[in-house]
Amino acid sequence: MGSLAIETEGLSKSYGRKHAAASVSLSVESGTVFGLLGPNGAGKSTTVKMLVGLVRPSSGMARVFGLPPDSADARQRLGYVPEQFRFPEWLRAHEFLRFHADLAGVSATDRQSEVTRVLREVGLEHREHDQLRTFSKGMLQRIGIAQALVGRPRLVVFDEPTSALDPIGRRDVRDLIVRLRSEGVTVLLNSHLLSEVETVCDHVAIMDRGRIVRSGSMAEVTGGHLDVEVRCAGITDQLVRELEARWSVRRSGSDDGSSELQILTISVTSESEAPDIADVLVRGGARLLAMVPRRRTLEDVFLETVTTIDGDDIATASAPR
Repeated sequence: MGSLAIETEGLSKSYGRKHAAASVSLSVESGTVFGLLGPNGAGKSTTVKMLVGLVRPSSGMARVFGLPPDSADARQRLGYVPEQFRFPEWLRAHEFLRFHADLAGVSATDRQSEVTRVLREVGLEHREHDQLRTFSKGMLQRIGIAQALVGRPRLVVFDEPTSALDPIGRRDVRDLIVRLRSEGVTVLLNSHLLSEVETVCDHVAIMDRGRIVRSGSMAEVTGGHLDVEVRCAGITDQLVRELEARWSVRRSGSDDGSSELQILTISVTSESEAPDIADVLVRGGARLLAMVPRRRTLEDVFLETVTTIDGDDIATASAPR
């Protein structure tokens, strides 16, 4: 196991009687991509803001590379892309990024080369001398990502990094995240786009009502479960009972309105069980038309896990309080 980029234990934040985050415990290894998931109001953004030192926890512990998140040394090691941001629109792209390079401690002689590098990373090198007021929403999101990369941080925290991007932009961000991981950079990704999280993340944690309700490697969270969709005719109640004695079975009518054709969704732990299902059906007199295995996606797991359905994320302060 590698060293930890992020470690929290019992991390909590309350606003009066409202618990925005409750006893959040995480361990994120260096050089990995970690996905933080949850519905609106689950506490993700509050947790992220505690990790980058913008919100002070009510209780619990958080460390970034072993340091308090609000310390200067920790902040120098991380880049942060907030979900909602406002940049000085009168600045030109290179001026904005040179300012952040100065904040990041990049030497005066290296600042221009650093600006050129991060603009190239996000595909905006051709807009270096343009004012931010002329940028589209997607381009502003790209420049926000660029400022997070200034100074080559060891940890980059993305809070909904692709919400304003078109499909090409989303692909570019996915490629960037993979490239950062290959360079040993740790990435914390907070996103509602579960298909993207499933593509790039090594580990995930799902939050609901301020708590971590499921976590582990992507394989651990989505693995171990497989549904086999069976289309057949001649299904009897007795035959369904035989299947239910061995597997979990969901029964539905056909999707073409046929009273004869039936669709069964059977949960198994391995594709090797599919021949056993076929054997039971054929021996029971059913006419087997199709069997289609379908592994559970991260979206399936997410919808099974979370319960929060109301409200947006709790408004949090933009500075420590």
